[in-house]
Amino acid sequence: MKRTRAEAVIEAVLFTMGESVEITRLADVIEEDVKVVKEILKGMEERYAREDRGITLVHFEDAVQLCTKEDMYEYLVKIAKVPKKMSLTDTVLETLSIIAYKQPVTRMEIERVRGVNCDHAINRLLEYDLITELGRLDAPGRPLLFGTTEQFLRCFGVGKLDELPELNPVQIEEFKQQAEAEVQMQLDV
Repeated sequence: MKRTRAEAVIEAVLFTMGESVEITRLADVIEEDVKVVKEILKGMEERYAREDRGITLVHFEDAVQLCTKEDMYEYLVKIAKVPKKMSLTDTVLETLSIIAYKQPVTRMEIERVRGVNCDHAINRLLEYDLITELGRLDAPGRPLLFGTTEQFLRCFGVGKLDELPELNPVQIEEFKQQAEAEVQMQLDV
């Protein structure tokens, strides 16, 4: 593959992935060895700097990512106006807790624990990429199963689910009382 074509392929892959990609995977894609890929990446990085482009390459151990240069952030803010901020209400956090501790779990199981409809909370968690659909339960109606994502682990500073704090019986009872109070409030309305 010609060098300019290989560079274009690498650039397209990095742009499309939107996250870091291992250099060995890039080498596989363009059918070259890692040394050649590193030379191409170095050339791309130099060209981006020389041409005063809005993008740059960021290196992570054995991977690389195409990113926006820091001095471009002010322009991104102008176009995006106000960056979308993750807002987790108590209801959304309770729903997330249930999913984190009981996964894989269906919507009906979540609602059984909470005692109320969880459509909004689940949709918000999916939107924030804190949970994902893991498949379907092999049962009548084939309900969706939900679980947490890698983004959940990042946001809450947890390396793996085993590191989640254990719930004590007092906390569990408090959650039940809060859910019951929420159900009563909805019934009173």
